[in-house]
Amino acid sequence: MDATARPAIVIDNGTGYSKLGFSGNSEPSFTLPTVVAANESFLDQTELLSSANWIAQYNAGIMADLDFFIGDEALSRFRSSGLYTLRNPIRHGQVHDWDTMERFWQQCIFNYLRCNPEEHYFLLTDSPVSTPESRECTGEIMFETFNVPGLYISVQSILSLSAGYAYLKSISDDDSDTVSDMTGVVVDIGDGAPQVVPVVNGYVIGSSIKSFPFSGSDVTQFVSQLLQERGELLPPEDSLDISRKVKEMYCYTCSDIVKEFKKHDKKPDKYIKHWTAVKPKTGVPYTIDIGYERFLGPEIFFNPEIYSADFSTPLPELIDNCVQSAPIDTRRALYKNIVLSGGSTMSKDFHKRLQNDIKKIVDERVAATNARHRVEVKPIEVNVVAHPIQSYAVWFGGSVAASNPEFFEFCHTKEEYEEHGASICRTSPVFKGMY
Repeated sequence: MDATARPAIVIDNGTGYSKLGFSGNSEPSFTLPTVVAANESFLDQTELLSSANWIAQYNAGIMADLDFFIGDEALSRFRSSGLYTLRNPIRHGQVHDWDTMERFWQQCIFNYLRCNPEEHYFLLTDSPVSTPESRECTGEIMFETFNVPGLYISVQSILSLSAGYAYLKSISDDDSDTVSDMTGVVVDIGDGAPQVVPVVNGYVIGSSIKSFPFSGSDVTQFVSQLLQERGELLPPEDSLDISRKVKEMYCYTCSDIVKEFKKHDKKPDKYIKHWTAVKPKTGVPYTIDIGYERFLGPEIFFNPEIYSADFSTPLPELIDNCVQSAPIDTRRALYKNIVLSGGSTMSKDFHKRLQNDIKKIVDERVAATNARHRVEVKPIEVNVVAHPIQSYAVWFGGSVAASNPEFFEFCHTKEEYEEHGASICRTSPVFKGMY
C-alpha cells in the first residue's frame, strides 16, 4: 500500500514532554516525558579495557545500545536501579544530544506507535529559534536510520496558531475566510524555553521573537521551595513530583495577589487543600497542606521578581514589547489574536489575567498618545485566545495539517533527499491546508 494512503505520524518533541500519534486524531496517542534511561554499566567493565578482548567489547556495545528505556518507564528504572543514567536529549527547546534523540525516536516508533516507519510519512516539530543545521540532523536521522518515505518539519508556533483556528472553527458555524488569516502572537509556555512568537500570514517574524526565562519546571521548583520553607515534610526523592502534581491540580491565577492573601487568611478552611500520600521507602502515610502555593506558583509569570531577582519583566509586558517590535501595520491584528499554548498556560483564569494586564498596558499607551498629540486614537482590541487543547496544541495543529490531502505534496521525499542531501530539510513550505 502506498504510504500516502496511510495516516501520517505526528511527533511533537518538547523539553519536558513529547506527544505522538497519528494524523486525523483529536488527541495524541501517547504523552510521555522526553527522557532516556540507558544502562552504560556494560561499558564500564574493567576487563573490556584490553584491546585484545574485542569480542567482549563488541557484545558490551550491543548490550548498551539495546538496554534503554524512555518516558515514565525510564524514570521508574532510574529510581529503582542504580545501573541507569538519565539523559534529557532536549534542553531549552533544542536538541543537544542527537544519539539520545535517535534512541528516543526509535522507542516512540517501534514500542509505542508500533508501526513500520517505511510505510508512513512523518511530521515533526521544531523550535522557532532552532538552527538550520538542527533540521539537517533531523532529516538525516529520519531518512538514513528510519528510511521514512517523506518528512515535514514544521515550526511549533505556526502549528499552535493553526490549532487555535481549527478548534474555534470546529465549534463555530462561521465559515468566513477570517480564520485563514494566520496572524497572531503565540505564547508558548511548556516545561522549558517559553517563547513569545509573532506570526504574520503564516510566517514567523524572527526578529521580534522574545524569550521568557521561567517555564513550567520553574513553577514546579517554586512550589516545592514554598512548601519546604513553610515546614511541610516532603520526601526528598518525591518532592518535585509532588510539587508538579500540586501545580497541575490546585494552582490557579489570581487577579490581585494582595486580595488573595487576605482571602486565604480570612477563610483558610475554604482555600487550603490537603495532599495525602505514602512515603515510598517506609510506607508511612503523610499529609501536607497547600495554601499560598496555589496562587503564588503561576504568579512568577506576572511578578517574576518573587522567584528570581535576575529577571523582572512580567510576561504581559514582554508580549507587548514583542508586538511593538513587529511591523506597525500588523500590530492591531497581533493584539487581536494572542494564542496560548503549552501546559503551563492551563492554570485557571491565566488567560483572563494576561488579557487584563496587556489591555491595561495598551490603554495607558493610547491615553498618553491622545494627551500628547491631542488626537483621538482608535481603541486597540486585545484578545487572548484560550481553549481546552492548549496543553497539546502543537500536536493537534500537526494532526490537522497532516490529515489534509495536500500535506504529502509539501513533504520532502526520500528521493529528494538522495538527490539533494540533507540541506532540503532546512526549510519547509507553509501550505494553506495547515489551517
